[in-house]
Amino acid sequence: MSDEQRNTVWRFAIIFIIILIGFGAVLGKIIYVQTVERDEWLKVAEKQVPTIRPIKATRGNILDCNGRLLASSMPQYYMYMDTRVPALHEKNGALFTAHIDSLAADLANIVGEHTQAEYKTRIVHAYLQGEKRLKVCDHRINYLQRQALEQNALIKKGKYKSGVFFEDQHRRIKPYGVLASRTIGGIYGEGGVGNSGLEKGFDTELRGVDGISSIQKIGGRYESVTVEEAKDGLDVLTTIDANLQDLVENALLAKVSEKNAKWGCCILMETQTGYIRAIANLDRSDEDGKYYEAQNHAVQRVEPGSTFKTIALTAALDDGKIDIDDTVTVTRTPWKYFTVKHTDAHPMDTVLTVRSALAVSSNIALAKLITRSYEGSAKKFVRRIQKMGLMDSVYCEIPGADRVRIDVPRDTVTLSKMSYGYSVELSPMQILMFYNAIANKGKMMRPMLVTAIQQNGENVKTFRPQVVESSICSRSTLRDIQSALHDVVWDNHLGTASKRLWSRKAQSDLVTIAGKTGTAQLYIPGHGYSGKHHRMTFVGYFPEENPRYTCICMIEDPQYPYDAGMDCGSTVRIIAEKTMAYTGCYIWQKGERVLDKR
Repeated sequence: MSDEQRNTVWRFAIIFIIILIGFGAVLGKIIYVQTVERDEWLKVAEKQVPTIRPIKATRGNILDCNGRLLASSMPQYYMYMDTRVPALHEKNGALFTAHIDSLAADLANIVGEHTQAEYKTRIVHAYLQGEKRLKVCDHRINYLQRQALEQNALIKKGKYKSGVFFEDQHRRIKPYGVLASRTIGGIYGEGGVGNSGLEKGFDTELRGVDGISSIQKIGGRYESVTVEEAKDGLDVLTTIDANLQDLVENALLAKVSEKNAKWGCCILMETQTGYIRAIANLDRSDEDGKYYEAQNHAVQRVEPGSTFKTIALTAALDDGKIDIDDTVTVTRTPWKYFTVKHTDAHPMDTVLTVRSALAVSSNIALAKLITRSYEGSAKKFVRRIQKMGLMDSVYCEIPGADRVRIDVPRDTVTLSKMSYGYSVELSPMQILMFYNAIANKGKMMRPMLVTAIQQNGENVKTFRPQVVESSICSRSTLRDIQSALHDVVWDNHLGTASKRLWSRKAQSDLVTIAGKTGTAQLYIPGHGYSGKHHRMTFVGYFPEENPRYTCICMIEDPQYPYDAGMDCGSTVRIIAEKTMAYTGCYIWQKGERVLDKR
């Protein structure tokens, strides 16, 4: 081998050794980093990972039928200060010293939680301690307050010089206060999920989709960078009319306050569509005796009392068991049927037709008529009621609404009590749904609270009126029932909601009303039914000649004296008169009031 060849071999050997040594050094460093320095480098790596934060979507609005806000998310802000920013410490804190007094003064004047001196002490202490996230204000401030504070000389310099920054929070507000509060519902926490009413029923649409942001170091500063934009929630357009809602609540409040009742409920429905124009629930507070929206009684079932008589008679008439002019004997003394004694609120010894039995609301007459019709075939009675659509499982958009309870009785004694509204349970909304069908030529409409889901004022989903049953009974049965409900209000001899002496009850000089009263004894656990505690109801439709609206008023445990026609009937009358005036359903021709049939 020549010298040149030997030198070449040596050069390759040296290069190989150098490569081998370098590889070993790198490998050794890797092992050292992964073992000895592992924890330290993991900390460094964590600092380099962007901090992911959600961008909260703004919850959609709930609107009345005219687009007025019933519930909305209004922006509010927490105010913080990073007292460590370099600009505040340059030149011995000259910037901080020059502006601390004006900042404290503006906080005292605009926010007002503390005095100027207290604000200054708080901020100076945080500055000396090098506090990163001083909560300047104890509570959230509104948009106007934020705008005013942003005019402060220090804050105007921006967050990288002043250290001041704001964090958004959205608070759910109801511009009309308690108006339809239980129906609108509420939410859990700040910008949380709906927990009741329409807020819960349409939570998916209202909530929207949160976005994503990350905190990254850009140009030596940490900046919030939007990764994915938030998609704000959609708006829910309801059937409620804020003006009608206001007049219904005021009428109900006046009556429950007068009677010192435990609670009251009132619903106003548009006859042809089933749209709920107003829904009021008022409970008396044990603390101050005032009335608030606490429970949604409109969809909670109760024993309906005599308003169920119309349902029972409709079944018997339509099954051909009785005729509207059939007669039945009633007495002042109770009528004993097996182990139960049936009594009347207006006892008399007379013979009543089926029509007049409903007008005077005779328990004895109804018990006799229904047991005579369905004794031994109670199942047929319940099935006939089922065919009317009353037991429809989804009758409104409020989550948790109670279903009707009308069980097949095991004996005719129970059947006799069912005939006038005991041993059955319906919510005020379901009672209203039935009577609205009577007003609507037999067509039962589903009560509706929402007509559309909107985005930026444009409908993205529309809900049309829904028919539950095209006809709840035959035309002849319908005419008979309508005539009997007319007599309840306009027969001044027998009608329980007719004009008596000084009281007009449901009888109006301005609008014709037909309907039915109901009075039910309350069941007191451990004591049974009480003759001293009652639930009163009146449900009716107007104007009778061409019904536009159906309304129910129910009052729980009123102070004595009480009368369903006088108290609930007069409340519906007041609502009917004011509704007709507001909606302009009547027009005037040659000095006379004429129903506008347009």
